[in-house]
Amino acid sequence: MSEAQESPNLRLKGRLMSASEIERTLVRLAHEIVEKSNGSEDLALVGIKRRGIPLAERLGKLISGIEKRTVDTGVLDIQFYRDDLTTADVRPVVTPGAIGFDINGRDVVLCDDVLYTGRTVRAALDALFAHGRPRRVQLCVLIDRGHRELPIEASYVGRTVPTASREIIEVKFQEVDGAEQVLLVEKVNE
Repeated sequence: MSEAQESPNLRLKGRLMSASEIERTLVRLAHEIVEKSNGSEDLALVGIKRRGIPLAERLGKLISGIEKRTVDTGVLDIQFYRDDLTTADVRPVVTPGAIGFDINGRDVVLCDDVLYTGRTVRAALDALFAHGRPRRVQLCVLIDRGHRELPIEASYVGRTVPTASREIIEVKFQEVDGAEQVLLVEKVNE
């Protein structure tokens, strides 16, 4: 069930991507990453917690299949690095967990489900550099919906979806949500 179906303040406007469309998009993104990275020798994928994690893991498996070698995938928890902590309802829990491998000198592709204002990516960069100094950092997102507040641009974009400020993109991954789709919902009665 989507958040739109659970919340009276959200109305479902439509499904943007089905499970098969997500899979096809990930295959294309994996090929683009391999092509721009000249292979996978120093490549590492890091998923921004929550829905960036399955994105990084799936891309890692696809790239490993293309390149016939394992690609490191890791997890980045940015909760402590967000600049909107004072507006959060609950105090943040500091979780300094490790990415899972050394990022120094590596070509790191940060993965997230939706690029919106750019604030999540800014926090992710702060968190990433607290773990080391990669040679290069690129960004891969499933959906770019515009409305940037910071000068951040993704190197790899699954789909660009222009949205109104009242609209929300809901990415659902089987690993996190038990469903596989991308929905467009709208805030109502505010």
